[in-house]
Amino acid sequence: MKRRYLWLVRRAYRALRHKRLRHRHWWQDLTHKLFERRLWMPCRDTVATGLTIGMFFAVMPLPMQMIFAGIVAMRFHSNVPIAMAACWLSNPLTNVPLFLGQYWIGSKVAGSLGLQLPDIQWFKSFLHWLDDLNKSDDGRHWVPQTILNGNTGDFFLGTLISAILLAALTYPLVHLFSAIMPHHLPARPRHSAKVSSFMRKIRAQREARKQAKKAM
Repeated sequence: MKRRYLWLVRRAYRALRHKRLRHRHWWQDLTHKLFERRLWMPCRDTVATGLTIGMFFAVMPLPMQMIFAGIVAMRFHSNVPIAMAACWLSNPLTNVPLFLGQYWIGSKVAGSLGLQLPDIQWFKSFLHWLDDLNKSDDGRHWVPQTILNGNTGDFFLGTLISAILLAALTYPLVHLFSAIMPHHLPARPRHSAKVSSFMRKIRAQREARKQAKKAM
């Protein structure tokens, strides 16, 4: 499993450093923080934060969840590949039961609290757009019709509750796993997170561009 993780990390790292992209300034400005080695090396704190972020976005009805998770993980200096991989929790096989479960949670919580949530029109339009975008060739819906025809306020509430609860449970569970099996998930990276020569080159180029802009 560890070898598989390292193989995937190396493939992703090399793809981001492709020779057709590495010298483009806009790409360097967009992804330069991704090349920090500490964001790719697995340890307790970075994996816990990255998996928490990934689980939060995994249950959100959003397109390109992995991109959102990767950007947020990068901003919080957590493990980027773990955050992006966690988004595979929601996939074409799990979306329907996941969305129905969120709708049920939202309706139960709203009913127990006596809340009469309004039907959120912009959210309903967004769900219809997602359904049309991801509808399969045989006519199967990406978003269940029960949700599209029901109260989207309940579904929105259930989505927030499930995302927050899943994220809140993930962080301590990763720390518990690291405490029980530290040889699989150490508290600190086994290798020092030294800055790569490629990263030093990018930083030097960015500083040179900043100095050139100030001189103009």
